[in-house]
Amino acid sequence: MISLKKILTSLNLAPLAVALSFFLAGCSGTPTEVTAKPLQWTNTETVQMQLRSGELSSVDLVQHYLDQIAANNHQGHDIRAIIEVNPEALELARQSDKERQRGQVRGPLHGLPVVLKANIATNDDMATTAGASVMNGFITTKDAALVTQLRDAGAIILGKANLSEWANFRGQNSVSGWSGLGGQTRNPYVLTHNPCGSSAGSGAAVAADFSLLAVGTETDGSIMCPASVNGVVGVKATRGAVSGYGIIPIAAAQDIAGPMTRHVFGSALLLDAMATIEAKSRYGKSLAEATQQRFTGESVVVVRAYDDQFNGVKAMTDNLVRALETKGIRVIEVDEWNLPDELYASEFEVLLYEFKRDLTSWLAEFKAPAADMQAVIDYNNANAESELALFGQEYFEQAVAIDLEDAAKSYNDALFTSRRLAEVHLNRYLKEQGASAILMPSYGPAWPTPPQEGAGFSFGTSTAAAVSGYPSITLPLGQEGPLPLGLSVVGLPWSEASLFSLAAMLEAELGGFRAPQFLLNLEATN
Repeated sequence: MISLKKILTSLNLAPLAVALSFFLAGCSGTPTEVTAKPLQWTNTETVQMQLRSGELSSVDLVQHYLDQIAANNHQGHDIRAIIEVNPEALELARQSDKERQRGQVRGPLHGLPVVLKANIATNDDMATTAGASVMNGFITTKDAALVTQLRDAGAIILGKANLSEWANFRGQNSVSGWSGLGGQTRNPYVLTHNPCGSSAGSGAAVAADFSLLAVGTETDGSIMCPASVNGVVGVKATRGAVSGYGIIPIAAAQDIAGPMTRHVFGSALLLDAMATIEAKSRYGKSLAEATQQRFTGESVVVVRAYDDQFNGVKAMTDNLVRALETKGIRVIEVDEWNLPDELYASEFEVLLYEFKRDLTSWLAEFKAPAADMQAVIDYNNANAESELALFGQEYFEQAVAIDLEDAAKSYNDALFTSRRLAEVHLNRYLKEQGASAILMPSYGPAWPTPPQEGAGFSFGTSTAAAVSGYPSITLPLGQEGPLPLGLSVVGLPWSEASLFSLAAMLEAELGGFRAPQFLLNLEATN
């Protein structure tokens, strides 16, 4: 997802055609009763212990999530977080159990299910589509690098998650969480509300208990926003910390995959498995172990620029400051968080240029059914009644028109400018003031999905970390009514171990994930 100040068109949720009205039918009444089950909303640490002791099998764990998906993905709560379930999931779970019985445990993820965003290539019976109808049924012949790592670590690929089509970089006025193949993902907390994008399905799947772990991808906000508004933990690691090979791209300058889980420990464990050799060397320790260690930072910056927008944001920030001060951590409070307009403009120029360069290359290498970007445009135009009913494909059209050779100098200037401005903004606090981290609300609460009336997207704070390549973690620490609010923890490159330590401390002190109630609408809370 792209959060550009000047072109927040990808999150401009003005009323659209009635084509989405089907999914809002029956959205009134009282909260749906939630019946607890033994494995419902369990956590990674508990599952690990149960698998080790023999109390739980991977088959039972995977079956639980398959049952949850069957009950509530296209039926029941109709979350639409999953595009496709892995037909081999149970067999892979059986193999994992047999290996465990033989003492052949590959690592901490052995036998644990993971959902992947549908723009991540897998060499199996699941399609890699970015949610686009033109890619329907496309089976790749090789895994993305991170998928190979997850398989080697013993993880079970449970399914593919819905997303904002083409990672929310298809056209203006796009609807977050909608794709031609997956339809509209719904927010598990209030079903009329948006799950944000582009990793909407990954975030909603974890929140709705469709999977223990999930992987999303981010260019600017695509992990941080859906994690925040779906009340889960999301991680955008340092640039280069996770290989991008095999992921359908927007732009290599900013694209990165990352964990989306219900708790901090699970995200650390997942990133440990996905990290590149360089990242593991830079970290110098297991990130999962870091969550168990005391945070050693002496001071942090807390951004209070959004306190006046929502009561829940102010309450979350007040509680945060009290908890930090109780721990003896010095808090530097900041009342403004304005990024320069030039940063957003330069970022957008970079993304358009690299979109043409990188997507064209991916489609050719992986022998996709759409041979190039123009083929995607032509398909959508030929099927406009279904593909373009809600919004257009202006970003594709702008990108395909770029002459990469002629635009190279302007692109390089824009890349330099955007990164410099983002780094200067963050370094003002992380280097000049010596803070160990910057803490700020991640995004405002979820908003109604069209054609519902009401307030739309409010604010997001992902851009500085996304453009600079600095790491960030969002974790659920607040509420605006029944809607979750996330807090972002941002640090210098390769400071993930310290950030995870801080995030785990805050989760323990202030609480973290709260299971959704699947409210039919906001009025159901009254």
